[in-house]
Amino acid sequence: MPANRSSLLRRGIAAMTALPLLTLAACGYGSEAKDDDTAKVAAGAKKIDGLDSVKIGYFGNLTHGTALVGVQKGYFQKSLGATKAQYQIFNAGPSEIEALNSKSIDIGWIGPSPAINGYTKSNGKNLRIIGGSASGGVKLVVNPKKIKSLKDVKGKKIATPQLGNTQDVAFLNWIADQGWKVDAESGKGDVSVVRTDNKVTPDAYKSGSIDGAWVPEPTASKLVAEGAKVLLDEADLWPDKKFVITNIIVRQDFLKEHPKAVEAVLKASVDANKWINANPDAAKAAANKQLEADSGKALPAEVLDPAWKSIQFTNDPLASTLNTEAEHAVKAGLLEKPDLKGIYDLVPLNKVLKAEGGSAVDDAGLGTN
Repeated sequence: MPANRSSLLRRGIAAMTALPLLTLAACGYGSEAKDDDTAKVAAGAKKIDGLDSVKIGYFGNLTHGTALVGVQKGYFQKSLGATKAQYQIFNAGPSEIEALNSKSIDIGWIGPSPAINGYTKSNGKNLRIIGGSASGGVKLVVNPKKIKSLKDVKGKKIATPQLGNTQDVAFLNWIADQGWKVDAESGKGDVSVVRTDNKVTPDAYKSGSIDGAWVPEPTASKLVAEGAKVLLDEADLWPDKKFVITNIIVRQDFLKEHPKAVEAVLKASVDANKWINANPDAAKAAANKQLEADSGKALPAEVLDPAWKSIQFTNDPLASTLNTEAEHAVKAGLLEKPDLKGIYDLVPLNKVLKAEGGSAVDDAGLGTN
């Protein structure tokens, strides 16, 4: 990797890792989720693969709704039997990757850019993507007094969550498509890209220090509640309006040593997505209840309702879009062209889907076989 790109990628990863977590747990990576009363172990249940526990990571974001519902409704614990489901909550992808590498978690819900970075940094040896979870839920929202059309974005200050994160890469790619120039590392250029933690972006908008943001839900809807307007839904830029926003990853050694436990977690994910799509209002409420349990604060209806509506929950990892997102990172100068062959192992998921009477999902040629 050329020195300048290597340095830039390291700085981006360091910047993402430095962001504060929701709270610190004993492991030092994320906060522990509270046990839910619905997640009781059935009488006579047995441990899977002889494991006392399976450690599952996720973010306190609506785009991780599959995990939120899986925890709140007890799907994970039910599927794992007498093997305890334990949870860690993260606020930054690199911290979750670090936790995976250190074996503080076994399986996690995570965005595409951290998964790509984690895979390439380890030369393809630390993780596999084993399933999809969500598509969409990302918007460009702006101050309507300052920005009335897409061309008005030029010269304005627009926030993204982190240098090199999934939304940052998408926004940099969109800027380039407009024919504008921005230095990826500094964020300076025809548009000022201001890397801002999602937790503080609404306050930054209210103070006038940013003119808008390219952000995931529920941050986008929080800004709208403060008077911002949706200028662009990222889904409109993708074929069939679908692109991966959340994947499921696993440690390669855990997948090899405990395949039945991995299948159990995937079954819980498939069951959760099935229930979410059949019961959208109840699922929205369940996700919000888990957010409240994890963070101490539920989302108000004016934020929750539009945010949830913009996210599609799917078992399909939408592998071709992951490859496109990697190409966008290369185009922005944030990543040397990666070899993603082998990043997916969808055999366990397709086994679960077949047993459920569902259709197999595709790895776009990026699978292990």
